[in-house]
Amino acid sequence: MSNSRTKIILILSGLSTGLINGLIGIGGGTIVIPTMVFLLGVAQHQAHGTSLAVILPTSVASAFVYWWKGHLSWSLFWPIVLTGVAGAYLGARLMNRLSPERLRQLLGIVMIAAGVRLLWR
Repeated sequence: MSNSRTKIILILSGLSTGLINGLIGIGGGTIVIPTMVFLLGVAQHQAHGTSLAVILPTSVASAFVYWWKGHLSWSLFWPIVLTGVAGAYLGARLMNRLSPERLRQLLGIVMIAAGVRLLWR
């Protein structure tokens, strides 16, 4: 894969991740991981780790705009973030025990389940 092609893929992945994150609150796992794995050939575990690092700045930027417009509930934020940090730690530890194939399958199952749930809610 050429260096300029890689840069273009990374730029488009970043733009689409930020756009989707700001618009509907997702992006890291749904855009960045498949892009890195299938288009750039990044190892599954490395793609997941990188995706998690990407979530922080994109989410902060989006959350700032939501907060500025009055669409952020601090009373909901704190309980979720405090328990979410514990869950994230446990999930990251568990991820390291899964094979790349199982990790990819789990991501696919969660994405499909979330999509079906949203369509038939």
